[in-house]
Amino acid sequence: MRTSQLYRLLILIAVPFLLVSCFAAREYERPENIGQAEYFRTDQLLKDSVSIATLDYKVLFQDPLLQKYIEEGLANNIDIRIAIQQLAIAEAYMKQGKVNSLPTVTGNAVYTHRELRDNDQFVGSNQYEINAGLSWEVDIWGKLRSSKRALVASYLQTVAVHQAVKSRLVANIASTYYQLAALDEQIKITEKTIETRSSGLETTQALKEAGNVTEVGVQQTEAQLYTAQAILIDLKNEARLLENVMSILLGSPMREIARNTLETQQINTTLSIGVPARLLENRPDVRAAEYNLINAFELTNVARSNFYPSITLSASGGLQSIDIEKLFDVNSLFATVVGGLTQPIFNGRKIKTQYEVSQAQQEQAKLNFKYAMLQAGKEVSDALFVIEAASEKIAIKEKELNAYSLASAYSEELLKNGYANYLEVLTARENALNSNLSLVSAKNSRLQAIVDLYEALGGGWQ
Repeated sequence: MRTSQLYRLLILIAVPFLLVSCFAAREYERPENIGQAEYFRTDQLLKDSVSIATLDYKVLFQDPLLQKYIEEGLANNIDIRIAIQQLAIAEAYMKQGKVNSLPTVTGNAVYTHRELRDNDQFVGSNQYEINAGLSWEVDIWGKLRSSKRALVASYLQTVAVHQAVKSRLVANIASTYYQLAALDEQIKITEKTIETRSSGLETTQALKEAGNVTEVGVQQTEAQLYTAQAILIDLKNEARLLENVMSILLGSPMREIARNTLETQQINTTLSIGVPARLLENRPDVRAAEYNLINAFELTNVARSNFYPSITLSASGGLQSIDIEKLFDVNSLFATVVGGLTQPIFNGRKIKTQYEVSQAQQEQAKLNFKYAMLQAGKEVSDALFVIEAASEKIAIKEKELNAYSLASAYSEELLKNGYANYLEVLTARENALNSNLSLVSAKNSRLQAIVDLYEALGGGWQ
């Protein structure tokens, strides 16, 4: 009889293992057509197997002061420090997930005292017990393995997010530094213009006394001087505000930011973008989106496994005695072994709802992954187009500035000799200043676009 019962138990336990091949958790596969060349509108530009994203920021940004600021920011920036703490939280959960498939062991020491009433006489009894229990869920459907993989993916997603914060910080520090250098150049141009216009105002007043210009010309020259002074105020104020922005990026109180000139900011590294598929490896926010998809995929596995019965094995044992002196005798030993199979029948549709929700969340994660790839492609393409346009614009603006400078010089000379009216002089001066400031902006735009390309390709966190 006992043999027959044993066979039945073995068959009951064996059936789930025979079915496991049909219902085992699925393996994650990356969605097709992700990371293809069409995501990146760069056909007109050469692509190399090496990407600037793999370069250390010190190779790309060679200004010693900028390198120092990036190092300081990576060490002290508040967002970085918050991300590090989030990483510690995710790591703790991952460590917990790694041991979920191991048996759970508990231990207890119990002392019980009872008072019994017997014909108005109190009779007391004591009981001493030391026991240990073990519980283990057999992971035949891959539920625990999927939970573990989901936690690992969640941890790797947090790592990628931390790397993305570093990449963004490096780009923001470099971008702000170049903006400050550009503002310094524009301030220098404007100060020189103010000096020139102050001298020009004296000349105009002398020409008025000589009868070559009217009071209108004097007032217009004076107004141009005030215009330049107002521009200078705005530029200096903008520089101070940017210094405050840089201080926040560095995680420090507000302070003055030392910097080198715009002309010394030369980036001579070949701007290779690498093959499109490498973007998945280099760009941390894209990898974070995929890890989020993996997490959702594994949680769907977990939700699916809840439809099937779970098998648990538990055992307990210990020592029990009413006499503490005999607690450690052989006769005080006891042990229990229990095997259980649980199958939900009616649970208010909770399991099905959970599975349907997990499927929808997985589809959301897949769409977010695809959007991250599309956004990455757009940002790479945008940066490349801006670099190309800025380079062309710099060449044109240099010619424009040269032409306006000559026009300004010629018109002033003609005015002194009575061959030009004062409106021509004023227009030439204003055009020369605007062209000079615009040239600086074009140079800054190219530097900003290179920084944007570096970040778009996932550089700066290595």
